[in-house]
Amino acid sequence: MFLAARREVEAAIEGALDALDLPTDDLGIEEPPDDVDAILASSVAFRLAGEVGAAPPEVATDIAAEIDPADYEYVGDVTTQGPYCNFLPSDAYFAATLEAAQDDEYGRLDPKGTSVAVEHTSANPTGPVHVGRARNPIIGDALANVLDFAGYDVDRHYYVNDAGRQMAVFTWAYETFDESELPEPERDRAEYDMVRYYRRGNAFLDEAPEAEVEAAEAEIQSIMQGLEAGDEATYERVSEVVDTVLSGMQECLARLPAEFDEFIKETRFMRSGATDDLVDRLQDLDEAVYEDEAWQLDLPDIEKNLVFLRSDGTSLYATRDLAHHEWKFDNYDRAVTVLGEDHKLQAQQVRTTLDLLGHETDQLDQVLYSYVNLPEGKMSTREGTGIDLDDLLDEAIDRAREEVEDRLEDRLRNDDLDHEDVERIAHQVGIGAVRYDIVSKQPAKAITFEWDRALDFEAQSAPYVQYVHARACGILGEAGEAGHEVPDPTDLDADALDTPEARQLLATIARFPAVIEAAADDHHPHVVATYTREFAEAFNAFYRECPVLDADAETQDARLALVAAARHTVGNALGVLGVAAPESM
Repeated sequence: MFLAARREVEAAIEGALDALDLPTDDLGIEEPPDDVDAILASSVAFRLAGEVGAAPPEVATDIAAEIDPADYEYVGDVTTQGPYCNFLPSDAYFAATLEAAQDDEYGRLDPKGTSVAVEHTSANPTGPVHVGRARNPIIGDALANVLDFAGYDVDRHYYVNDAGRQMAVFTWAYETFDESELPEPERDRAEYDMVRYYRRGNAFLDEAPEAEVEAAEAEIQSIMQGLEAGDEATYERVSEVVDTVLSGMQECLARLPAEFDEFIKETRFMRSGATDDLVDRLQDLDEAVYEDEAWQLDLPDIEKNLVFLRSDGTSLYATRDLAHHEWKFDNYDRAVTVLGEDHKLQAQQVRTTLDLLGHETDQLDQVLYSYVNLPEGKMSTREGTGIDLDDLLDEAIDRAREEVEDRLEDRLRNDDLDHEDVERIAHQVGIGAVRYDIVSKQPAKAITFEWDRALDFEAQSAPYVQYVHARACGILGEAGEAGHEVPDPTDLDADALDTPEARQLLATIARFPAVIEAAADDHHPHVVATYTREFAEAFNAFYRECPVLDADAETQDARLALVAAARHTVGNALGVLGVAAPESM
């Protein structure tokens, strides 16, 4: 109802300004102060004071006087506080919110008829996913969820680098070395098995006699040129390596979970001729120059030229990525790419080049994020390998299990829970803690992951919010066992929710669709995490002050409905973030 109320507020202010013959180009709508029980406020009196020739509080009073709340469904009253006009909710606002939030899809916005390709993660298939890149699949997956919940038609893409030198080295090494020459794999999964060949190959190229290295480099170059020429046998050789490694990486990412609708390979655009066509058009640009034995674009206002073709006729990652973006523009209304901060230059080069090629780059959104500083504790860097995402998730589950067993010791002793329950909760809480802690920060800010904060059941963390959902489920389950069901949505009485805590929780629930809208518009999933913390505080205040099962029948029905609305809201908010919503904890 918040979105509908906001439209009413906009109409009310605009109508008042028209009546006063004042400009309506900026309505000054903003969130009210915490101590004001309003839906929204307007600071437009600040802007107009000089034009009117009166003090802002006087202008605010004049504006409020022109608004009749009876003309609106969800605006109950308009008050002023200094220069602000505050729009208070009507009883209908609360009643409509309570009814709408009985839907288990509450917060999902209407379809927009706009297709969006969200590309994220896209880690090179050279081995296990490294923890330093963990922010990409977590932010990318949450952003895709936000856009989907906001009504966009979303496809989740993983762009596979299967054509560069790294994959040529990997393919050569896989075909050259015997498993007997390799150490034991660190885990029993495909990418851990295969990465041994890649590391062995790189070590050989660094350490072997010059003649042997030259022979190896000739084979590596042959693989790269075979791919460029569209040679089917070369493609199949490389694909065997790429697909095997990628299968293991998918298993790792599924633990988060982060899943994809399509894995789009670089070689797709080489094999289709799109890369060759692009090279021809790039060479025709005025900015194209041939220097240092390569074709480049001398891009204005960018510190480094974009190299798009080597002297041997092979393309580069950037060339194929440009062809990839043109494909996205042809097939989607919008394209969103999630990139690490070390790809900032690449992002600038891509956007500028697409502009030069005549594309409307307003449909391209690039979300850059800073990296996660590694946690301390049991995790230690293995020589030559670093810390893998699997390591982080394993430790998260182990730490969560210890915390859960400690907190639920009495219930385990009394057989209220079994070890399967503990394991389920440990996975939900542990992995949820990692995702939530990472996605809750603004992408551009560097963060340091801290176990104590991420797994703190009392602080503003994933377990803190997850516990709200579990508590709501517990209340509804206990009510059901006692024969008290949530009333039909058409029979709800929001007037019985007359305590400040119940009204505050209902007002917080009402804001959820607007939070989704804002997160989608700005590509900031962290605002949903911020909302869940505010929601948890509102729910806990309600839980402390408003008993549900001990209330009289009328109040009990209304409060049960409010608990059901809260469960749907926080469950959907956690789902958007990719965090599990446990039914018990």
